[in-house]
Amino acid sequence: MPKSVRDYIRTIVDFPHEGIMFRDVTTLFADPRGFRMCVDQMLHPYAGLDIDKVVGLEARGFILGGAIAHQLGTGFVPIRKKGKLPGRVISQDYRLEYGEAIVEIHDDALKPGDRVLLVDDLLATGGTAGAGISLIERLGAEIVGCAFIIDLPELGGRKLLETLGMEVHALCEFDGA
Repeated sequence: MPKSVRDYIRTIVDFPHEGIMFRDVTTLFADPRGFRMCVDQMLHPYAGLDIDKVVGLEARGFILGGAIAHQLGTGFVPIRKKGKLPGRVISQDYRLEYGEAIVEIHDDALKPGDRVLLVDDLLATGGTAGAGISLIERLGAEIVGCAFIIDLPELGGRKLLETLGMEVHALCEFDGA
């Protein structure tokens, strides 16, 4: 029986904290068939659309974003943790389960009117993706969609992004945190 993307994802219990079921996509990335299937399925809803840039959220979104941008024939733009980009940036803070964080994008990475696909590996609470959306919109770009490998529906990220008017595409879901 053919494998699905979900079959390539390893679950690690109690990482990074007790009670967390960590969904590890490195096993998916390491398998050539699994990785190709993942990239193909993530970009499929957007093939043929006018997309100027793929934006990836640090860090696994870089792996996905680069591959998807290559397949779509577009440029790639990273959104990084604070202090990691060398040029002039704009910043956005957001809440994590255990505190706050800040992400940044170069202030010239996107132009007004650019059509953007936002990608990352996991959608949980939507905090990181929401911060990325804010940065993209502050630069005047339009978000065509948000694509993820995994959605954790119980944590409400999809609902948050949809209330922001985003189209959300996820390849699979897992219960729990």
